[in-house]
Amino acid sequence: MARSETRPVTKLRSTAGTGYTYVTRKNRRNTPDRIVLSKYDPVARRHVDFREER
Repeated sequence: MARSETRPVTKLRSTAGTGYTYVTRKNRRNTPDRIVLSKYDPVARRHVDFREER
């Protein structure tokens, strides 16, 4: 199965400044802007916003 450019791999970095990252996929047609998700940061030990970096 080929990887497509419409669902690229994106890296989400914590806004708490801990350097922790998540890796996910997103659909470029539905969300062309950078995504922000609230996820758990185990270094900060709380939920923080994770922003997409390119």
